[in-house]
Amino acid sequence: MTAEPMWLASACTTTRTKDCALLVPPESTSIAKRGDAVTGAPYQSGFSLVDEAWVPVLDAAGQRRDVSLLDLFEQAGNIRMIAGELPTQTFAILRLALAILHRATDGPPGEAAWQALWRDRRPLLPDVPDYLGEFRERFDLLHPDHPFYQVADLRAAKDNTYGLERLIADVPNGMPFLTSRAGPGMESISPAEAARWLVHCQAFDPSGIKTGAVGDSRVKNGKGYPMGVASVGALGGVHLEGANLRETLLLNLIPVAPGWRLADDRDLPAWERKPQSAVEEPDATRGPYGLLGLYTWQSRRIRLFGDRDGITGAMISNGDSLEWQDRHQLEPMSVWGRSGPREKQQKRTPIYLPRPHDHTRALWRGLQTLLPPLPPGNEPPQRLSPLVLQWLARLTVTGVVGQDFQVRPRATSIAYGTQQAVVDEVFGDGLTMNVLLLVEGSPLRTTAVDAAADAEAAVRVLSQLANNLVRAAGGDADSGAGSRAAERGYSQLDRLFRDWLARLGPDSDPAAERASWQRLVRQAIARLGRELVQSAGPAAWVGRLVEDRNGKQVHYSSYQAEAWFRTGLAKALPLAFDRTEQKQEVSQ
Repeated sequence: MTAEPMWLASACTTTRTKDCALLVPPESTSIAKRGDAVTGAPYQSGFSLVDEAWVPVLDAAGQRRDVSLLDLFEQAGNIRMIAGELPTQTFAILRLALAILHRATDGPPGEAAWQALWRDRRPLLPDVPDYLGEFRERFDLLHPDHPFYQVADLRAAKDNTYGLERLIADVPNGMPFLTSRAGPGMESISPAEAARWLVHCQAFDPSGIKTGAVGDSRVKNGKGYPMGVASVGALGGVHLEGANLRETLLLNLIPVAPGWRLADDRDLPAWERKPQSAVEEPDATRGPYGLLGLYTWQSRRIRLFGDRDGITGAMISNGDSLEWQDRHQLEPMSVWGRSGPREKQQKRTPIYLPRPHDHTRALWRGLQTLLPPLPPGNEPPQRLSPLVLQWLARLTVTGVVGQDFQVRPRATSIAYGTQQAVVDEVFGDGLTMNVLLLVEGSPLRTTAVDAAADAEAAVRVLSQLANNLVRAAGGDADSGAGSRAAERGYSQLDRLFRDWLARLGPDSDPAAERASWQRLVRQAIARLGRELVQSAGPAAWVGRLVEDRNGKQVHYSSYQAEAWFRTGLAKALPLAFDRTEQKQEVSQ
């Protein structure tokens, strides 16, 4: 078994002074310039992410606009959410904002410090302006010596021409005609948009062959060969969304207790470290030493081309590799699962790896895998929920967060295709739920998980009806009718479940709520079943004999398929039928 993070066991009382927080080990000393070394002229910003508007947000009125990093924190109480062009862009920018907030709050160094931030209802998050001011130059997208998240002198052996298609994730690889960015839209983008895609690229860039950078010993024949997707691309990302951005930031700001991150002062964000070169950082200094390194991991070496009037190209090369095995106590924003193949290979248990979300299923259908698992028995748990959810569960149990508090867990991940070299699909989903669903042993949690299982069972009955009707008409049972019926069933239940889940609260009666849910499912699935029977056609009404697995001849018809359907539905949703109905349906 792996030990739980120290912050779950006890609050940390160790603090670090602001001056100490800005000290950097010799091997990663910050070298930000304060002026022109030759002329002595004051530094002139190219495009400051601290001051220039580039982060897309929705404000309290539902209006979309861009804000600077400074405005993001100063107006956090009046901003609804970060609203990127893709869910993955939102997630990547949120992690950047959290790294800034962790440093500005010096951790926070323990639960008491976190509670002070939570209870301070001022919209401004303290200390952030001073912190951003201290490192303003390192947040310049176009700085001549250390541009943000880039390598200033990155170049290839040949004078290549670089476009924007590899930087912008929503441009289909090799199929630019399938995007609204064709033509002028791909020739130049604003520095603000380039900044968003730069942060996204460092987090979610696909694998595949990259431009070989001069000085990188891994380059062969001018090419950087595949090293895997960028760091966050491996995660089944999860973050908590509150009523406004201030709540969202604090809900995901887990106290950085020394027992959790081993009190390693080498854990620094990218802008507090020596700027990267084309070379992969050595193992001895690379880390990651904590979540600050993970949140700002430099998966790629990138150089943007252009100026304030427009960014016209981007060179993208391989950066620092990252091994995710057993980092579940370090990375708080992912689902984790045991890896059977690695356990067998390494002959030890458990071994945990991040688990991307199943893009074929809505989040509520996998609710059990999202919530914190029940206490394990003799075996280590097969799955682990994100630490951000475990943290909120702790706050609920200790009364820091009220039991009537509503939160929205949001899931984000990418499905890569063709040897992980292209983006196939971006997944983003969220559920509004009461915090009691996160608490171990909560009857409300059990009810919600069982309700999701009820829906699955009812849809399976509907799918079987569709297949039986095909058999009755003389068709092929493998025609896909069952899958299409299941899709319709889940589509009908999707909004119903989300609304039902959002209504659950501390005053809810778990038994009554589950019965109410089963009645909703019965009504929706029964209606779809009637539609399938009515559209089955004359051949299905007449029916035919079909040989079952045991060689027995069974008569399939619309009437018989409907009878089986009613019986199956009564077994799947027993609370939706009174005793007389249950007995009648099951006895058929």
